Amino acid sequence: MAEERIIRLLKKVPLFAKLNDADVSQIADQCLRRECQRDQVLLVEEEVGQTLFILLKGMVKVTRTSDEGREVIITILKSGEFFGELSLIDGKGRSATVVAMEESEFLTLRRGEFLSMLERYPVIAVEMMRVMADRIRRADAQIENLTLQDAFGRVGSTLIHVAEQTGYLRGPSMIIPKIPVQQDLANMAGTARETISRVMAEYEDKGLIEREGHRVVILDFEKFKKEILG
Repeated sequence: MAEERIIRLLKKVPLFAKLNDADVSQIADQCLRRECQRDQVLLVEEEVGQTLFILLKGMVKVTRTSDEGREVIITILKSGEFFGELSLIDGKGRSATVVAMEESEFLTLRRGEFLSMLERYPVIAVEMMRVMADRIRRADAQIENLTLQDAFGRVGSTLIHVAEQTGYLRGPSMIIPKIPVQQDLANMAGTARETISRVMAEYEDKGLIEREGHRVVILDFEKFKKEILG
């Protein structure tokens, strides 16, 4: 039987939130627990994949390589999320590379067990479809913003995306406990690292954000979104 700590962590994952402890324990028993260090590559784009990853602790970035060989960050995932599911569903190569942004802990589930799990617990399949639909919508919005906006807007849209993925609200303010490094933000916004530095300083001068080390506070998140997204 899976240890209680793993069951508690899995119950916080939306995929398993509606299952009872006994069912979650059975799923956990089929998984392997793994840990990784910062900057460790977990998945490689186009490689054949047979494993689902469930992130219990930490944060990872999902990236693709442009035709010019530049890293493009698609999104950032935090604890409670999963990745690697597309290859398990269609049997094709990985759609992106996934790299740990900090020390992380996760469970892995092989394709056979994964497909059996979906058959046995349809509620997991429904939740997975909901999450995947949300990711597609977010990706569409991100593509539109990066295509139509200037640097001020692209950096702002990226900051909003990071905030919604990794931050938490405190009153009207959005707290981002650990903002990605400027190069990662640049890779998300499709701009230069120097542009990130300049625009973030502009936001600060306008009283839109406050920065303290790696911590960023968007002082009025709804106002900031209106400023950036219109």
